[in-house]
Amino acid sequence: MALIADDARDRAEQILVMTERLTAIAAEETRLIEARAPLPTAGSEEKNRLTNAYRLELARVKQDPGLIKEAPPELLAELRRRTLTLHETLAAHEIALSAVKALSEGLVHAMA
Repeated sequence: MALIADDARDRAEQILVMTERLTAIAAEETRLIEARAPLPTAGSEEKNRLTNAYRLELARVKQDPGLIKEAPPELLAELRRRTLTLHETLAAHEIALSAVKALSEGLVHAMA
């Protein structure tokens, strides 16, 4: 589902909110993975919905940069910073998932 935005500022603010929420979700999941705690299933619908909306909106902005071009420069700078934080958080999440996968594969091979 595409965002419904009044203008470039509104669209950038909505993308920023999605970026912050996805960062929080990924950070919490990483914390749980590292603590060897189960991931909650309750938040998976929100994560999937946000991820899909985020990807769709980034594709739209890539195709038409004018959708956010006129947003205030400080807002665009903040969006860039938060996007970098999201990418760093997702990289840590991937490392944690890879470690768990390697551990469980090692256990499976040891049991065989």
